[in-house]
Amino acid sequence: MHDVGGSADQLLEALDPEQRDVAVALHGAVRVLAGAGTGKTRAITHRIAYGVASGVYNPSEVLAVTFTTRAAGEMRTRLRGLGAGSVQARTFHSAALRQVRYFWPKVYGGEPPTLVDSKLPIMGNAARRNGMATDQASLRDLASEIEWAKVSNVRPDDYAAIAAARGRTVGSHDPAEVARVFATYEEVKRGQGRMDMEDVLLCAAALLSEDERVAAQVRSQYRWFVVDEYQDVSPIQAALLDLWLGGRHDICVVGDPAQTIYSFAGANATYLTDFPRKHPQTTAVELVRNYRSTPQVVGTANRLLSGTPSAGVQLSAQRPGGPEVVYREQSDEVAEAEQVAADILRLTRSGVPAREVAVLFRINAQSEAFEEALAARGVPYVVRGAARFFERAEVRQAVTLLRGNARGGQGSGDGVLEDVKAVLTGMGWTGTAPTGRGNVRDRWESLQAIVAQAGDFAAAQPEADLGGFVDELDRRAAEQHAPVAEGVTLATLHAAKGLEWDAVFLAGMHEGTMPIVYAEGPAAVEEERRLLYVGITRAREHLSVSWSLARNPGSRSSRKPSRFLAGVRPQVGSDTAPVRPTTASRGKKGPAHCRVCNAPLASTKERKVARCEDCPATYDEALFDRLRDWRKGRAEEEKVPAYVVFTDLTLQAIAEVKPADTAALLRINGIGSAKLDKYGEEVLALVTAD
Repeated sequence: MHDVGGSADQLLEALDPEQRDVAVALHGAVRVLAGAGTGKTRAITHRIAYGVASGVYNPSEVLAVTFTTRAAGEMRTRLRGLGAGSVQARTFHSAALRQVRYFWPKVYGGEPPTLVDSKLPIMGNAARRNGMATDQASLRDLASEIEWAKVSNVRPDDYAAIAAARGRTVGSHDPAEVARVFATYEEVKRGQGRMDMEDVLLCAAALLSEDERVAAQVRSQYRWFVVDEYQDVSPIQAALLDLWLGGRHDICVVGDPAQTIYSFAGANATYLTDFPRKHPQTTAVELVRNYRSTPQVVGTANRLLSGTPSAGVQLSAQRPGGPEVVYREQSDEVAEAEQVAADILRLTRSGVPAREVAVLFRINAQSEAFEEALAARGVPYVVRGAARFFERAEVRQAVTLLRGNARGGQGSGDGVLEDVKAVLTGMGWTGTAPTGRGNVRDRWESLQAIVAQAGDFAAAQPEADLGGFVDELDRRAAEQHAPVAEGVTLATLHAAKGLEWDAVFLAGMHEGTMPIVYAEGPAAVEEERRLLYVGITRAREHLSVSWSLARNPGSRSSRKPSRFLAGVRPQVGSDTAPVRPTTASRGKKGPAHCRVCNAPLASTKERKVARCEDCPATYDEALFDRLRDWRKGRAEEEKVPAYVVFTDLTLQAIAEVKPADTAALLRINGIGSAKLDKYGEEVLALVTAD
């Protein structure tokens, strides 16, 4: 008994005071607000291991839950190293699927529905039946919206009303159309005897809520729960957790409200912030010591959120000082990419590994210029996608071939790395990356990642053979612990969540992209701020933030740096640039300057809406829709095309300006005295309507 206690106490020696508070809080409800880089995974894995080592926890009665297979794999690896390898660490979906497959035959008889690999084929069928577009982009958008509805416990019959109330939009489809596709999708799926990933959660919840025997068995199996990234929990996941607990309070949740960036997908941070209300005896701990980043990076992150609704844990840097954060304003996107690539080349030549550098942007479409600039300098890069590494066809093929060679004893005698290269060369791998983008490049990156992993494995275990390396790949595949390719990472800010690098370049940080143009309303804009916070806190030492004043070389410089950088960055050229009206704008009807960035307006189209073409739209979309509906009725009544009443640009200008009287209405380009007399009262009534 003394040895167990000593072993348990040794686990606590590696923790700081706050992490130790987490580790020793073994009973009852525990909420951990863990700032970025504060060692939350270390704290909760040591907590589990300490509970097992001290005899409080039976490892088979502990369930650790997280959101991604990568995070679950990392947790399993750490628990194994801490002597608690038999503890279950799973994603919500993995844990639920295991229960569905076990209990379904006992409760309903027969096998559960077949899990689909992708929603898109069924979604395509449903869209066709409703006369809607079936291109891949449209189907992906519809699939994402249906995922949101299902994890939010929104049924097809209720979707239209709830979506309209919450301002949900799917392309040009109105909520009633989406509701019909949603209902058809569910009908087709059931008819085929299939279920999707959201159904897995819904079925597990139904089994526990409808059958007391199932609930009792699950609750006797798991007594202790730990949930990571709790700010990302959705309503259906929260309901499933409640069913697992069955009124008990032995649950530890960990999260950071400042990193809530998936609200659009159903995540709800109030489950984390309101946790003590649900569990009155909650032990609350804050992790504030940031071990990841330099004081310069941490200070930038703190300033970004200071005084905003997203402000949470105030991070305290633990690392020594590093280089100052760099802010770069460039003339256009090409110049921005060239500067980023040049800076990266300098870093890699100074000794920073390419795999420790990332370029992060808001949307995937921004990657092209950076890919070209890096390729031109011979800097290797990896475009991070959503596909799981070990599920890629080329990776499965490579592992199969490596396993065959290992079993056949076909090693060259030159070591694991050379054996792996020899096998993968037969698949088309070369030591030099192919030029260009697309499937060929993706395939090479996958194979190169295996080669890089073989090099690391051989260095760590010089005596191991090819069979040992295959065993290592199998273990990583089981834990979804993908090797890191030797290249600069290009990724969206969302894809970067949970990762970190020595050097991070945040690119394209201008208005209209950060926040993104379609972020409407304070809540959506605030989520964009948190997304930028996530990007900043990915950097350990080097952080560079850049934006461009125009999209293309030679274009008018109408962009402004992101509003989120105000009070964070130093003054730049665009802050003091004089604004002069262009010759084209003099004497023309309509405002001469953009209402968003105050740049001169160069065309009639721009002056009509009082906004640069590149700047984010600021018009009231609900009002615009009301105006269009009104115009449609008047056009039908007058038997004329809709544009004869008012063009879309004129309606958009009305929705931008929201004129309060006839004088303001008359100042809008496209409205003369005749149209004012004919339509003025009706338009003003629409503008002032609630």
